[in-house]
Amino acid sequence: MHEPQTQPLSDEFIRWLIERHTAVTVPALGRLWEYYRNDLDFSPGASAGDERRYAAAQQQGLPRRLAGTRGREIVIENDIAWRIHTMVDFMFGKPPTIESLAPDRAVARRIEQLLSETFENSGGIGFFQDMALLGAIYGFVDVMVRPGLGADPAGEAPVELEAIEAPRAVPVIDGSDYRNLAGYLLHYTQPLHRLDRGSFLSRLMHGRCRQATVEVTEVWTAEQVRTWHDGREVWAGPNMLGAVPVVHIQNLPQPLVYEGISEVEPLIPLQDELNTRLSDRANRVTLQSFQMYLAKGIENFAQRPIGPGQMWLTENPAASIQAFGGDGGPNPSEDAHINEIREALDKASGVTALAAGVLRNKIGNLTSENALRVTLLGLLAKTQRKRIAYGRGIERICAMVLHALDIADVVRTEPQDRKVCLHWPSPLPENTEQRLREAKLKLQVGVPRPRVLAELGYCGTE
Repeated sequence: MHEPQTQPLSDEFIRWLIERHTAVTVPALGRLWEYYRNDLDFSPGASAGDERRYAAAQQQGLPRRLAGTRGREIVIENDIAWRIHTMVDFMFGKPPTIESLAPDRAVARRIEQLLSETFENSGGIGFFQDMALLGAIYGFVDVMVRPGLGADPAGEAPVELEAIEAPRAVPVIDGSDYRNLAGYLLHYTQPLHRLDRGSFLSRLMHGRCRQATVEVTEVWTAEQVRTWHDGREVWAGPNMLGAVPVVHIQNLPQPLVYEGISEVEPLIPLQDELNTRLSDRANRVTLQSFQMYLAKGIENFAQRPIGPGQMWLTENPAASIQAFGGDGGPNPSEDAHINEIREALDKASGVTALAAGVLRNKIGNLTSENALRVTLLGLLAKTQRKRIAYGRGIERICAMVLHALDIADVVRTEPQDRKVCLHWPSPLPENTEQRLREAKLKLQVGVPRPRVLAELGYCGTE
């Protein structure tokens, strides 16, 4: 395997990487987050006459005829977020069971216990779900293994796992192999527990103080760890692990590049089209659902109430009242177009409304597990692909954690002891009795008992 480059990173190169990341990468990643989260931008200073005092993030994708016109109905239906959440639920509805492959069973049980404690201290099932969520949004997720200085007196593993969101990550790719890291930068703004009063001019312009912040940059290489505050180095020390402690996981594999494939990016054009058509339909309904009247030759018509038994008297023989508007009836072409957009979102994401528990029409008899699998074939296939990618990443995380624990003298292991096997639970509801019958049959044909127990979720059980 190709060894990563080990030349030190110059301060000038680090600053250039951060400037380029801030100017080019962060805005693109921010767009993916905005379309997933669809944050509301509230305007407290809006006048009482404004139609709405907030704007949704996805409104940026509407055409100018809708977004730039006052008085138009705006409808935003976020069809991205629920699909992402459904994928996460299918991926990590339950955490995978980690089985150590160390030849010594006593060592294997100790390894499984320490790995379980490490993941639990890092968030447990929430950690795995955060990994899947960040990976689905940005196309990849990096996990940093932060080693401690020694064993925790409370008995917890001296290692912390941190899922790094993409806007904070500045990877330094090995020039000879895109799969290796020559270094890794973390760049983020950290709030401080004090006020930044600023200059007299800034207080005069803004009228109030604000919380102080500091820009933090962590520079990780195989040999050294450095920390910068506001562009100045404040700490430097050796890297105990001897490697960049980052495990990179692509959400969906994309060859020859560092980033993977985002689940959000291909849905953005379809989401914009859906919001546009829903807004157009809302405007049509607004204009057609209410009766309006054109009165000619009748004095004070606007001040008189309109209702049953009301009469108008005029001496103008040319006076008239003409009603127009009202519901114009169904629009099959409009409804068909909106349904086709939703189907395109289903195909592009692999997630149908059925996966989220929405039954629109009669879909046949789904009492059979096989029938349900066929109906959700696209989502199950994508889940399996992602489990392969995330599973390999979790295996590398486990190996790096055990390497850190070996250096910290918590548990001594050799490289062959650091291999693990993951057992994934089924994403679909299961029949427990059927699983137990299958386990008995596997034991009868000679499948090792520890493996059968691991598949049932009982790793480490003799």
